[in-house]
Amino acid sequence: MGCVRMTIDIPDLIYQRLKRRAAREGTSVSDLILLGGISLLGGNSRKSRKRLKLPIIRSKQPGTLALDNHKIFEIVPFP
Repeated sequence: MGCVRMTIDIPDLIYQRLKRRAAREGTSVSDLILLGGISLLGGNSRKSRKRLKLPIIRSKQPGTLALDNHKIFEIVPFP
């Protein structure tokens, strides 16, 4: 696979944040930018997921349900 060399202008504050993150992750700023581009384009199979359509479960009585932890523990049997 070929590569293209290019020059981009990055604001100082963003570049400093990229440098710090690259140092923490043991990688380069160039690699972080490349990973961001891949993620943006959907090239990373782990990140590309099918869009979820709501509602997940259809109901004859749609609306909201007020639940707190106590009510959840009453409904769902926990060991």
